[in-house]
Amino acid sequence: MNLLKKLFSQCAHPQGRMGQAMLKFMNLCHAPLNKWGLGLVSFHDGMTMLDIGCGGGATLKRLLERSKDAKVYGIDISEDSVAKAREVNKALLDKQVFIAQGSVSQLPYEDAKFDLVTAVETVYFWPNLPECVKEVRRVIKPGGQFVIMVEVVTMNSKWLKVVEGMTAYPPEQLKQFLDDAGFVNTEIHRMKPSYATIIGVNS
Repeated sequence: MNLLKKLFSQCAHPQGRMGQAMLKFMNLCHAPLNKWGLGLVSFHDGMTMLDIGCGGGATLKRLLERSKDAKVYGIDISEDSVAKAREVNKALLDKQVFIAQGSVSQLPYEDAKFDLVTAVETVYFWPNLPECVKEVRRVIKPGGQFVIMVEVVTMNSKWLKVVEGMTAYPPEQLKQFLDDAGFVNTEIHRMKPSYATIIGVNS
């Protein structure tokens, strides 16, 4: 159990050998939620997109597949995550894929840059989530979308016992955060067992 707890303590900020193992695990295990959630989004050619908490970089690849001639940006607080995401996307790195280390609380991008921002299994770890949602909205174009994907949706989830620093938010609360930040037409989508995708449009 201690080893398991040690491994899952890497979720928020992967680093070292165990962090590398966690990044591979996340790329694999988040795939079903990721593919389903992205299937709810309307894509068009030439989009500029950002994945926050890009982890091992799998979402960046999927975003590129859905928009011809797109530019995709990734950001993660973990240096090891950034390295892994760059390795996974090395063929298009610094051409169509741009990956940086940084925090969601202070995104290093200009206002209204992105058509789409995604956050897959990461909002659990964001500091002061309502303020971070406002910062995300700042970098989204009018009419652009913010897509949050989660599968830990209740405070009695077993994951809260093994993952340090994790906070579960019900989808209704996440929707409220988006509404309060100024997003409109916010929708909650659900799929069993506990997948939820919350999508808001920047007004």
